[in-house]
Amino acid sequence: MNDFFSERKKRLHDFKVKFLKKTAVKKQTDIPDGLFLKCEECQKPIYEKELEAQLHVCPNCGFHFRINAKKRIAMLADDDTFVEVNEHLESTNPLGMPFYEEKLNSAKKFTNQNDAFISGSCTIGDYPCFLGVLDSFFMMGSMGSVVGEKVTRLIELAIKEHKPLVIVSASGGARMQEGILSLMQMAKTAGALKKLEQEKLLYISVMTYPTTGGVAASFATLGDINIAEKSALIGFAGSRVIKQTIKEELPAHFQSAEFQKEHGLIDLVVERKQLKSQISALLKLHQGGHKA
Repeated sequence: MNDFFSERKKRLHDFKVKFLKKTAVKKQTDIPDGLFLKCEECQKPIYEKELEAQLHVCPNCGFHFRINAKKRIAMLADDDTFVEVNEHLESTNPLGMPFYEEKLNSAKKFTNQNDAFISGSCTIGDYPCFLGVLDSFFMMGSMGSVVGEKVTRLIELAIKEHKPLVIVSASGGARMQEGILSLMQMAKTAGALKKLEQEKLLYISVMTYPTTGGVAASFATLGDINIAEKSALIGFAGSRVIKQTIKEELPAHFQSAEFQKEHGLIDLVVERKQLKSQISALLKLHQGGHKA
């Protein structure tokens, strides 16, 4: 009798395990992958199509997700006006760093572009300008020799054509695989911007999440008007590195866009949905209302 009940109990257990496994598989396949995303800030689930409709801004807490350079250009430039320049430039491996070429090839395939900076001419609100955008999805938007060269060439084009310049930054800083050659781009881009200033041309710098390292220490913070997109993280080094270096407690959120505005580094903090109209208004003011 005991054997009978033991066998029956075992069969019941096996049935439950088998049934639960099938149910779990069915529940997992009911919701396709990628249909919902979790917000990095509030951790709440977001319907992917709703996130796209909101320009990749969380509808719950307002956190601004990272977006790639092509989406950024589509949001800022007027329809069918962006004409890319210097798209053929590609990074090499000047210092012979191990695995650097593999990382470059992987980034090219992932983003379908040659490097981390896309630049060209366009109109924004019908006002002509030159526009450059760093892509944080290409090796974290790091600045190597090619990025520095493309930024410099864009500045020189703005000088030649006597048009305003807009650069949107999203970067982890200088590209360590290129060592000193990468750091030299800081001085190179800053020197080109000095020439732009001498020509009395407008430079609008837009800092997004994240703008750090050598990019933050060079062209990103040298704008005539420095704008930070809401949710932007702005700084040179990470908070842990700074804390270990200066041996002091740091203010809360000291690398946030709002903190930087309060302390004078940033002129405006703007939500993504208002960014194009804000830049357009500044271009209008600079050009005296004269459109293309």
